[in-house]
Amino acid sequence: MSQFDSTKRSLEDVLKDVSVGKIQLPDFQRGWVWDDSHVRSLLVSIARSFPVGAVMLLETGGETRFQIRPVEGVKLTSPATSAELLILDGQQRLTTMTQVLSIDGPVATRNEKGRAIERYYYWDIKRAVEGVESLDDAVIAVEADKCLRENFGRDIKLDLSTPEKEYQQLYFPCRQTLNSDAWEEGLQEASPEQFGLYMKFRKQVLQAFRSYQLPVIQLHRSTSKEAVCLVFEKVNTGGVPLNVFELVTATYAADGYNLRDDWFGSAARKVESRQKRLAKEPVLTVLESTDFLQAIALLHTLQRRKVDLSDGRTGKQVTPVSAKRATILDMPLAAYQEWADAAEEGFKRAAKFLRRECVRDVRDLPYRTQLAPLAAVLAVLEERWKEPRIYDKLARWYWCGVLGELYGGAVETRIANDAEDLLAWIGSDAASEPRTIHDAAFRPDRLDRMTSRLSAAYKGLNVLLLRGQAADFFWKGTITELDAEDVALDIHHIFPQDWCEKQGIGRSLYNTVVNKTPLSYKANRMIGGVAPSAYLARLQKHEQVKMDDAAMDAILRTHAINPALLRNDDFQAFYAARKQALLVIIGHAMGKAVQSTETGSSSAVPAHDDYEEQDGTEQT
Repeated sequence: MSQFDSTKRSLEDVLKDVSVGKIQLPDFQRGWVWDDSHVRSLLVSIARSFPVGAVMLLETGGETRFQIRPVEGVKLTSPATSAELLILDGQQRLTTMTQVLSIDGPVATRNEKGRAIERYYYWDIKRAVEGVESLDDAVIAVEADKCLRENFGRDIKLDLSTPEKEYQQLYFPCRQTLNSDAWEEGLQEASPEQFGLYMKFRKQVLQAFRSYQLPVIQLHRSTSKEAVCLVFEKVNTGGVPLNVFELVTATYAADGYNLRDDWFGSAARKVESRQKRLAKEPVLTVLESTDFLQAIALLHTLQRRKVDLSDGRTGKQVTPVSAKRATILDMPLAAYQEWADAAEEGFKRAAKFLRRECVRDVRDLPYRTQLAPLAAVLAVLEERWKEPRIYDKLARWYWCGVLGELYGGAVETRIANDAEDLLAWIGSDAASEPRTIHDAAFRPDRLDRMTSRLSAAYKGLNVLLLRGQAADFFWKGTITELDAEDVALDIHHIFPQDWCEKQGIGRSLYNTVVNKTPLSYKANRMIGGVAPSAYLARLQKHEQVKMDDAAMDAILRTHAINPALLRNDDFQAFYAARKQALLVIIGHAMGKAVQSTETGSSSAVPAHDDYEEQDGTEQT
């Protein structure tokens, strides 16, 4: 059965319905943003009877309810006016035409620099009747006082501040386009000799607006919220994609609840921002409203599934655990209100868990998408997450997701599976391991291609080195301690780039994570571009360091570096040995064996620049 009807309606009828509130906007629609040039272009297109695209409307009165608002500039006589149709696509065009053609007031638009301006639009009748090629120049925009200025606003070029001046100079106000009776009477009285020219303009230009048929696609009231969301995204490809949070906000608003205030806060209504409370944890500053809704959807469906099973339901009668968009859109307001505080606490516990794992801020966070299932699980566990047996399981799942690089792209199904699997596994050792643990694998040759600090595994490996108490070559303290003291840190080459290039070692080899480690800016400057044996001697003799070989070797080992191979400037052997050491660290974090490479074997080392990741810029 078709979900829509396709027809044509006269432009005049559509704008009349907009003006009286029969056609309004769902609250998830963003504001009107068209600038002056877009306004002019639309007017010329209609004057030339060009197609300007279909508009898509949704019938009201179905189960899908949204908070609504009138098109910008429309002032309804009664705020309670109920709409019959909602605009899904065509907001910019309909708002432009309503403001220019139907509202007696200046159009609030923007100039080419994006600055807010107010303009009245006129047709230069003499120019308009010269032919269609002159229409672009015939649309005139004047300021709110109906004057056009030049010389940086000092001189008035055109004054249309009274109807008499409009008649005398033959400038027709666009707001009179659909009904020009009053203007015509005034023109006939003031300048009857020009009435013939005006009638030519009326026939060539105004008639195009009055006979214009607008294609309309009308969705039935039975259309689901998910379908509305999908349709909106498809037809608004040129704009910002619709966020599910905005659609849920409009839905809850129809029930009198302001979701936007709950998330972003409102000083006017004295509502504290949930987002700001969470952002006090540095690692949660990237948390998005959709992540929060996913966590609530997980908690809501976990509870419903539990109730269904306890009631003896089976098969499709049992609610599936889900964080999909359709689940979020179908989630009642009562579910949000029931679980919002628990989800917030879950995210705060997630931040504490990540801090224990040395993921301290967003720079170290491999995947934002892994936060929602972690928060949902910790919301259920409450303070039990700190128990050693439970904590170890959480950590193993987390690192399998990171190092297995399983939380990139579309992960809604994985999020739901992991929340359910992880809770079951924590509840019983007899339960199967979460699918992410089962699916996770790390190929040794991944290290040979890992050059981008934007990749999850790259970030994860760096964090694992920090967790292993990697110490700085110069400052001696651990990298974690130095970071807390705001010492400038970054990931730097162990065998310097300049030295490697002079030795003929390809970038695809020396620029991988195997040859990089977290160091202070001071240590990196002292390393320079010389051989490791030279910079180690320089560092150890520095008057602020004064360190013997044994002490420096101990620091090098905290970075999974073989001191003897580094001091011998043996890049090939160093690379193979450190690669093996990193694989041991990775395997330990994932709780599963990683295929090893033969230590010292040149076969483990790529021979040329045949591949390099392009999604990040490395600093040396």
